[in-house]
Amino acid sequence: MMILLLIIGIFIGFFIQTIIGFAGALISLPFLLFVMPLPEAISYITIFYAISSPIHIYKEWERIDKRLLKKLILSSIIGVVIGGAVLLYSQPAVLKKALGVFIILFVINKLKSKSDFKFSPKIEYVFGFLGGFFAGVFSTGGPLYVIAVKNAVIDLKTFRATMFAILGLVTLVRIPVLVFGGVLQFEQFYYVLLVLPFFILALFLGKKVYLRLNEATLTKVVLGLLMISGIMLLIK
Repeated sequence: MMILLLIIGIFIGFFIQTIIGFAGALISLPFLLFVMPLPEAISYITIFYAISSPIHIYKEWERIDKRLLKKLILSSIIGVVIGGAVLLYSQPAVLKKALGVFIILFVINKLKSKSDFKFSPKIEYVFGFLGGFFAGVFSTGGPLYVIAVKNAVIDLKTFRATMFAILGLVTLVRIPVLVFGGVLQFEQFYYVLLVLPFFILALFLGKKVYLRLNEATLTKVVLGLLMISGIMLLIK
């Protein structure tokens, strides 16, 4: 059962991740948490992020917003380290629920507002820190990066490429934290090898679907998944 749910969770999660640039952890975690504790689930997701991110970054390098990426990663590093420490020593559920409320309110505002409200560019550092923090604690920093990147870029291809880059770099920062805390262990790589063929298939099929979707559909998918992530953070 553990192997089956690991395969299903990773396949669906990274299929969606390849299409829109995020949500790998959001989709995978519910499946994995049925059969393993949170730190172990985050370890598996981190490993697969580490495999997929270099591939995506290499292919999408020209579309990445390097200026925004630099701002987000600088503050994210601090957030990941602090969040990783919180993961190892405590798991404050109130923070997860607060994040859920914020994401839901953001999506509602986006759907209702006729004007295209923009945050100040300075706030990107704050989103970078908080994204890194929640990535370190719950592996749920993606929605905050979505808000920051979507606030700064208009083109969805640039959005998708930049999301690949920031989540990939955050993963590289998170790996030493998980290793140091004893969460990421060598025996997990045995199961990673079993899941790997399905993971590669998810990347292949995800790219095929992405090429067939238009920007209006992708925008709806992004907002829809943000809303789902907010609700899941509240109820789980």
